Amino acid sequence: EGLIDPSRTVQIGIRGAQNSMEGWDFSDSTGMRVLFMDELTRIGAEAAAQEARRIVGHGPTYLSFDIDGLDPAFAPGTGTPEVGGLTTVEALTLLRGLRGVQLVGADVVEVAPPFDPTGITALAGATMAYELLCLLSEQS
Repeated sequence: EGLIDPSRTVQIGIRGAQNSMEGWDFSDSTGMRVLFMDELTRIGAEAAAQEARRIVGHGPTYLSFDIDGLDPAFAPGTGTPEVGGLTTVEALTLLRGLRGVQLVGADVVEVAPPFDPTGITALAGATMAYELLCLLSEQS
């Protein structure tokens, strides 16, 4: 349908069994940028945000924050917890590094409170949503 421009799409913090790139063929073949967690760890959250800014450019941008991108130490209440994820500080650095991007919408997904009786996942999700609202409020 042409609603999403793959060349302006970036997935950040992907991790898991990466001994096979099978499953990432679609992203690769369409020109999407996948910034795996290993690379983010190597270059840092600020550089990852700069890379995302470079990729999305000056056009309208939608941001979806998947809470399972965080390490389960910070967000255990999700359907697909996977060790080795972002810390909350790294996530906030990434989001704040996107200041000035032409954000037209955003969401936070995969928060599953029944899987986390401590409430830390809900707190992390609410914090990320607040940061996204701050970014959206700066749009003219």
